[in-house]
Amino acid sequence: MPGLEELTRRFQGDRFAALAGVEIREAEPGRAVCAMPLEDRHMNANGVPMGGAVFTLADFTYAVASNAFTEQIIVSQQVSISFLAPAKGKVLLAEAKCLKSGRTTCLYAVDVRDETGIYVAHATVNGFVVKQVQARGTKEGGPPSE
Repeated sequence: MPGLEELTRRFQGDRFAALAGVEIREAEPGRAVCAMPLEDRHMNANGVPMGGAVFTLADFTYAVASNAFTEQIIVSQQVSISFLAPAKGKVLLAEAKCLKSGRTTCLYAVDVRDETGIYVAHATVNGFVVKQVQARGTKEGGPPSE
């Protein structure tokens, strides 16, 4: 399994999350924890983290959990996020967990909290497998070849 350094290099291609300062803290198949230190650029006019910043962290954490340990390419198909409370801390932490994984779709739950324990947001992500892993003797996305 790839380590955190290798995963960090791989996911630097997700430029928006990298520019936002998102860091991978933990990763294993079907689960990831990422953090985003809060800076002025993440705040809205009310002085709390902007919904888009929270969403970016949640979506990126899902991407790491669903893609880090597979050759498949899995993308967000539908995301629902509920903002529960404004963060009071200096770091947002997101944990993504796989609830169900099928051949072409998956379902993940992502919880976002700050380091003080405030439950900031909850997201559910329906993922779609864009590229299947080719099994020996099969055509990509099709039945076994003869």
